[in-house]
Amino acid sequence: MALRKDFLWGGAIAANQVEGAWQEDGKGVSIMDCYTSTSGKGGRLVTPKINPELYYPNHSGIDFYHNYEDDIRLFAEMGFRALRFSIAWSRIFPNGDDEKPNEKGLAFYDRLLDCLEKYSIEPVVTISHYETPMNLCLSYGGWQNRKLIGLYEKYADTLFERYGDRVNYWMTFNEINSVLTPFGAYINGAMHLEKDENTLSVRMQALHNMLLASAHVVKTGHEICPGAKIGCMLIHTPFYPLTPAPEDQLAALEENRFFNYLAADVHVFGKYPFYTRSLLEKRGVNFDISKSDMECLEKGRVDFLSFSYYMSCCVSAEGGNVSDGNMISGVSNPRLKASEWGWQIDPEGLRYSLNTLYERYGLPLFIAENGLGAKDSPDENGYVDDDYRIAYLAAHIEQMEKAALDGVDIIGYTSWGPIDLVSASGGEMSKRYGFIYVDLDDRGEGSARRTRKKSFSWYKKVISENGMSSAAQSKTEEKKTGV
Repeated sequence: MALRKDFLWGGAIAANQVEGAWQEDGKGVSIMDCYTSTSGKGGRLVTPKINPELYYPNHSGIDFYHNYEDDIRLFAEMGFRALRFSIAWSRIFPNGDDEKPNEKGLAFYDRLLDCLEKYSIEPVVTISHYETPMNLCLSYGGWQNRKLIGLYEKYADTLFERYGDRVNYWMTFNEINSVLTPFGAYINGAMHLEKDENTLSVRMQALHNMLLASAHVVKTGHEICPGAKIGCMLIHTPFYPLTPAPEDQLAALEENRFFNYLAADVHVFGKYPFYTRSLLEKRGVNFDISKSDMECLEKGRVDFLSFSYYMSCCVSAEGGNVSDGNMISGVSNPRLKASEWGWQIDPEGLRYSLNTLYERYGLPLFIAENGLGAKDSPDENGYVDDDYRIAYLAAHIEQMEKAALDGVDIIGYTSWGPIDLVSASGGEMSKRYGFIYVDLDDRGEGSARRTRKKSFSWYKKVISENGMSSAAQSKTEEKKTGV
């Protein structure tokens, strides 16, 4: 059998995109609470002070805060073995720098863990998933300020002490390398910067501080809950050379080092890789690092590496047509099709990524996010005939299984997101990923009724057979849909 018998099949969600209840039970304001919905060509707007005339989709999400029991019951019906979810920092420390944690916030996640335990679903907890308290952005400047390291460590240690005997898998930061992008500077780095301030040096300093925070937390987490596995989580987007030209090979090597490997190398090896100086000097990047920082990184190496995988890009020394994701852009690959949002679909790229990452790091790998954002058209009963989603997921799961046969050690696969939720990039509900349809539109209007899509029963079957049926199913679905 290609996959482990205890393979963690499931789904992944983020507190800010599902919970809602943004001011309930003592919760503070997070950076995503200050993010409006998509506003024309300008994208989402950040308003540090809430403007009652604007719409903030994360305020209500899909109201998972009040519906988590029903939603988890549906996940259990699909056979989930794991649910990757995040804890909202601003529910635990409303301002981020509070002296004591908010007990009502802690109690909510106690109830959530109780529900998961009831259905024998393994919790996989992301400590920080784009949910930094807004006060840390306004008062400290976000992750460019080293003071956030201690505040984050206090927050994480609180979680370890409260839930350490109930959670076996932890991830320190969601998509930590996304902070290197202009878009990620705010949603990951909590830095509300003017355009001319949003420099790569500032973003690199933020990444360094987050890597230090992660290392601190891995060390203390192992001390507080020695049986736990603590890992990192990154966006992984393989960059291929567009042509066989040597210049394109070198350009792809550099892009992969900068975006895909730099942060992962530090997490896994406990030090910056040999190419760091030349790579950053070429980009005109400077950041502060001390001898004590290097000692800290060495002591905080992760137990496993997890990543999101949605697309691949090409690189050319001469440029070309641009293919854009949320935070990644590259040259379009002429051999690939794209989703409605322009993300190039590359299932084989997942097998390639799993092999290259395992070859490089030798640690167990966890596919923490993978999914297709698409516009669904439900019938009068809320049923969605989403063969396109089935085809996408089946093709990727097939390649994951092939990587396992190659010898790659894979812990689990949690699709993004198993239930429709608010999009991080545009704040839309119309960009849907779920196996479960949620009757809400882009203005948060609707019944919020949950209904099962066609992909619900398909994924249930994949889990029940530990994925072994996916290869045959994918070929059938590809013929039907042409994806």
